[in-house]
Amino acid sequence: MVSCYQIVVSTRCLLHFLILKKRLTLLNLFPLALFHYRNERLQDMESHKPVLFKKFTQRALSSLDDLVCLVKHLEPKVRASYSKTIYLTKQELVKLTLMDAAFVIELFIMSCLTFEHGTDAKLSQRWLRGYITRDLLSLENQLPFFVMEELFNKAFPRENSSFLKLTYRYFGQFNEQQLEPNPDVKIKHFTDLLRLFYLQGNKLEQGHLFLGYQPLPLYNVNALQEAGIHFKACESKCLLDLKFSGRILEIPQITVDDDTELLFRNMIALEQCHYLDAPYITDYATLLDYLIDTDKDVDLLIHKKIVSHDLGDSKDVAELFNGIGKNVFHIKFNFQYFDICRRLHDYCHDPWHEKKATLRRDYCNTLWCTVASIAGIILLVLTIVQTIFSILQVMLK
Repeated sequence: MVSCYQIVVSTRCLLHFLILKKRLTLLNLFPLALFHYRNERLQDMESHKPVLFKKFTQRALSSLDDLVCLVKHLEPKVRASYSKTIYLTKQELVKLTLMDAAFVIELFIMSCLTFEHGTDAKLSQRWLRGYITRDLLSLENQLPFFVMEELFNKAFPRENSSFLKLTYRYFGQFNEQQLEPNPDVKIKHFTDLLRLFYLQGNKLEQGHLFLGYQPLPLYNVNALQEAGIHFKACESKCLLDLKFSGRILEIPQITVDDDTELLFRNMIALEQCHYLDAPYITDYATLLDYLIDTDKDVDLLIHKKIVSHDLGDSKDVAELFNGIGKNVFHIKFNFQYFDICRRLHDYCHDPWHEKKATLRRDYCNTLWCTVASIAGIILLVLTIVQTIFSILQVMLK
C-alpha cells in the first residue's frame, strides 16, 4: 500500500523530469530534499541555508535540542515518504531535514514580515523571489508537509497562525480563488497544494472513463470554428471549467508565461505518481493539446480573449501545449470532458455542418475568396435570371 506521504512512487515521475530538464533550464537556486544532497554545483546556494537556520533557531520559542528531538522522532516517517532507498545515516537525514524545513519556515515568515528581507543581501534581490518560489514547487524538491508543519508547531506553540496559513499566504499568487486554508484537507507537499489550488472550484463530475490508448474524438479550434463552433472566454476562475452548450464552447482564460510549462509538468508528474484515478490536470492539458495544433489555433484563442501570453510568439505557446502531454501515461479521461469531446465530434460530423465547414474552408477562408465567391454567386444568379427572361421572351412570341 502506498503511503499517503510518499513523494516518489514510480519511474514515471523520474522519466517525466528527465524530459522536463531536457526542455527547460532549471536553476534550482535553493534545492531541497534528497535529490541534490552533496551536489557540489549547488554548494554556493547551500551555504546560504545556515543563515536562515540560525535566524529560525533564534526566533523559535523551543530549544534547538527540542527541535532536533522532534525531527529524530519523525525520521522513520520521513524516510518512509520516499520510495527510493535513502543511503543516509539517521543523523545525516535528521540534519538535512531540519535544515531544509527550518529554511522554508523562516523564508515564509520573512516573506510575511517584508521589512526583514532587507536584512538579507541574497533575499533582498527581488528577481530571486520568483526563482525560489518555482524551486519550492518543483516535485523533485519536495519535503513532506507534515515535517514542516510539526516543526512550526513545536517552534511556535503559542502562535495564533499556522504553517498552513503561512503557506497559503506565501503561494497566494496561485490561489486565484482566494481559498481559505482547510486543516481537514491533507496535502502531501507544496506541489500537491499547487494542484489543489487549480482543482478547487471546478465543477467536473468525479469519475473517469477508461480509454485505453485510443485518441480523443476532437478537432483543433480552427476546424471547430469552420464547422460553426463559437468560442467564448468563460468567467469561471477555475481553469478546468470548460463548457459546451448549443454552438458555444466556453473555455476559462489562461495566461501563459515562462513558468507555465514548469508548473503543469510538475502537477502532471505528481498525478502520474499519485492520482492516476483522478488526473484532472492531465485531462485539461490533454484537451488543450488536442484543441491547439498550430500557432493559428493560438491566434484564434487570443482573439477570443481566452489565451494571453508573455512568450515570444503564438508558435511558442502551441509548442508548449503540444509538448506537455508527451510521454505521459494516460489511459483514463474525465467523463465530463469526454462528453464535451463526443458532442463536438458529433456536431462536426453532422452533414449540414460538414457542408458549411467545406464552404468556409474552400470558398470563404480569406476576404478575397469570400468576395470572389459572392461575386460568382451573384453572376450565377444574374445568368439564371437572364436565361429565364430569354426563355419567356421566346415563349411569348
